[in-house]
Amino acid sequence: MLWAFKKEGPMNSQISTLETPSGSQEPVGEFETSLGGRERLLRACHCLPVDRPPVWLMRQAGRALPEYRKLKERRSFIELVKTPELAAEVTLQPIRRFGFDAAILFSDILVVPEALGQPYRFRDGGGIEMDFSIRTAEDIARLDCARVVDRLAYVADALEIIGNELNAETGLLGFAGSPWTLANYMIHGGSGREQTGARILLHTEPALFARLMEKLTFAVTEFLKLQITAGVDAVQIFDSCGGLLAENDFEEGSARWMRQIIAGIDGETPVIVFSKGVHGNWPALVNTGANVLGVDWTMDLPRLAAALPEQVAVQGNLDPALLTTEPEIVALESGRLLQAMANRPGHIFNLGHGVPPDARLECIWALIDTVRDIGWS
Repeated sequence: MLWAFKKEGPMNSQISTLETPSGSQEPVGEFETSLGGRERLLRACHCLPVDRPPVWLMRQAGRALPEYRKLKERRSFIELVKTPELAAEVTLQPIRRFGFDAAILFSDILVVPEALGQPYRFRDGGGIEMDFSIRTAEDIARLDCARVVDRLAYVADALEIIGNELNAETGLLGFAGSPWTLANYMIHGGSGREQTGARILLHTEPALFARLMEKLTFAVTEFLKLQITAGVDAVQIFDSCGGLLAENDFEEGSARWMRQIIAGIDGETPVIVFSKGVHGNWPALVNTGANVLGVDWTMDLPRLAAALPEQVAVQGNLDPALLTTEPEIVALESGRLLQAMANRPGHIFNLGHGVPPDARLECIWALIDTVRDIGWS
């Protein structure tokens, strides 16, 4: 056990060893001092011993925070995303309030389609609308890969501001949507319940589907490289639509493209892949080369972690709905998950999806306090 509830008393002082990714042996024993959040995150990504699991939450910036809502009264979401000073401010708000181990860039997965030449907006009645839908070879030809990095320079500017404002002990995460998830929005022309277009294209015109995915794979790779150059410590690929694919289509529809992206970046920056609703394709996800697999709240995390290769870390997976209940419930369920994962090195505590808009601040505090109560006695 690498860490334990303080109330359980002193840990066994016997020192064992854990093989690092480079093949060397690193002692596993008590930490004399606490780790900083950045180091804690990076060590967990590589399944190395930590004093306690690092904690950050998907969608920790925005939505539930009163300071974000106040800012949103004067600025549109897209304005917040595309203005470096504002994106930096929103990224830092949850760090100031809660002191998470890592900040995650405030942005949107659809900045990549926009940089390719397919802008988007939010409908008055809710949801996302793209300027046009991808339906033909001509539509795909309109997507311009050559200017992606230049058009996303505002993200690098935001990351520079964030990096200058963060203390040295807090990690910084970048992210992008997976090609498959982006394709669903682009082909559908926005958000909606019945996003079937990408699945239909995969089966009816596989060559055309591949052409779109090749462009998206290039764009996402370049976007993540931009963020790494700008100083992020790790990146997450959001494969939020992964669960829309049939099990036997997942490799061709999503996994192969994420594998190309991970192979195309520096090989040193940890990569987290969060594929929501993908419950029969864990070998394919492992084979993407991701250091960490995010797990949604419907899975038994300890059982899954035990079945994965020991060098693959896991992230998750508290039910986000619990943040709308009572602090006592959140503390109880967080404690159960932490205790169940206590024997598994490489656990990043997170939700099984994003923070809900109606999450209670007291519940977020209960989660954080429970995680922080874990450590060496």
